[in-house]
Amino acid sequence: MSPTDPSALAASTAIAEALADPQAIQPAFQGRARPQSLAGGAVGIALLHIERARTGHGDDTVAHTWLKLAASQPISAGGNANLFHGAPALGLALHAAGTTRYRRALAALDDTTITLTRGRLADANARIDRGDPLLMREFDLIHGLTGLGVYHMHRHPGHPVTRDVLAYLVRLTCPLPGQRGTTNLPPWWMSVGLSGEPDSDHPHGHGNLGVAHGISAVIALLSLAVLHDLTTTSLRDALARLCAWTDQWRRDDDAGPWWPGYLTIDHTGRLEPSLRPRPSWCYGIAGAARAQQLAGIALGDARRQATAERGILAALRDPTRPALLPEIGLCHGKAGLLHAAFRMAVDARSPVLAAELPDLSGRLAAQLLGEPITEPELMDGAAGAALALHAVGTGTPPMSAWDAVLLLA
Repeated sequence: MSPTDPSALAASTAIAEALADPQAIQPAFQGRARPQSLAGGAVGIALLHIERARTGHGDDTVAHTWLKLAASQPISAGGNANLFHGAPALGLALHAAGTTRYRRALAALDDTTITLTRGRLADANARIDRGDPLLMREFDLIHGLTGLGVYHMHRHPGHPVTRDVLAYLVRLTCPLPGQRGTTNLPPWWMSVGLSGEPDSDHPHGHGNLGVAHGISAVIALLSLAVLHDLTTTSLRDALARLCAWTDQWRRDDDAGPWWPGYLTIDHTGRLEPSLRPRPSWCYGIAGAARAQQLAGIALGDARRQATAERGILAALRDPTRPALLPEIGLCHGKAGLLHAAFRMAVDARSPVLAAELPDLSGRLAAQLLGEPITEPELMDGAAGAALALHAVGTGTPPMSAWDAVLLLA
């Protein structure tokens, strides 16, 4: 538990009250075209009210109102369903509510998510059997099997489908059939560009170290599996392989340790300082450092944990940080750095990280309260920023575990 911050809690409360009634924030929200979107729809805003209700700071009827809106359209269970949209997104939100009220709905969403996961695992393993290159949407957190793994680890950690997702992620780290020793590129190298589609600017694809779409999400999920005693065959070896690759590209300069957000085939052993990413969650130091800290804890690697904590500390102390993160959001703004740093401070060996949080939370609160709410949603807007401030304000890790969707815990 970290020290509480009453001003951060007050700011979070003010935002939550402003986002209590879906009708009151129109036209900024307009129900969104995709209410089941965790990133930009009602289900994401529901998480703010769920967390407040579970910590005694809000009313669960408000959370229920937002969940009803999220489920107001036919639940997506097709090709566009993933952790951030459709059945898995709604299921994880209902799970976060921590009540038996949604037991029947959750059972149905579990069945749906297990079925779609089975189908995607079959496709992914067939792709590996063919020796085809990895596709971003197959494995990433936002669209792929890593995100579905988050769902299953939280809903039913002992279920065979959870084991099978972890086994697939282990397989992802092994050389493709027929390619052992024939290339210097790792098996998690993608033939696509940063959008996940073929890109003439990246004709040889890229290696992604981010959390949103890259290998840091796999590092975080495998680490959490170890920490929750969900280890499968070779899981620790797979985690060590991924960590060794990120170590190869980590840089430690006067400003502290950092990891590039992505690599192209043109990068050699030397990375220019210009490749240092912003300290954001999605592609930056905040997300990568938390993944490395979790790996350090899971593997009993004190040096890795210390390096990760030095990296996030350097990001918090960077005098250029305000210019690097002008946005408020969790994805690539102040809230993402704040919440990653909060989670890391809870697990850190030293209290120095926690001492740095009030400055950033104060800046975020001032920006939130000083501007009209034009973006109410979770990932880029006010709801996510309010959740980050709520955690700092209460000094307690989220009771609803809403930040599982960011693979910060």
